[in-house]
Amino acid sequence: MSIQVVKDDTPIPGHTNEYVSVRLQADPSDHTVTLVTIERIVEKRVIRKPTDSPWHVRTIVCDQPMSPDAAIGFATCYAERKQIPVVYANTN
Repeated sequence: MSIQVVKDDTPIPGHTNEYVSVRLQADPSDHTVTLVTIERIVEKRVIRKPTDSPWHVRTIVCDQPMSPDAAIGFATCYAERKQIPVVYANTN
């Protein structure tokens, strides 16, 4: 399986029902450290109430110090193992 890494939040047509999201941000107390959050996003098949979110979000890594390359590598390996074709990386 081929994993496609997209460096922004622009959805790819045909790949919107499940993906891995990588968010990077500077640590507020030390701007030399990058904090990483990696989530698996899955579109819900059934929405029971109009107020329910159409997405199920599972946090895999939350605000952990990691380099951008290591974060994208980790997310890519995870996506490959779970057979999810797309990783969206917000590297701003």
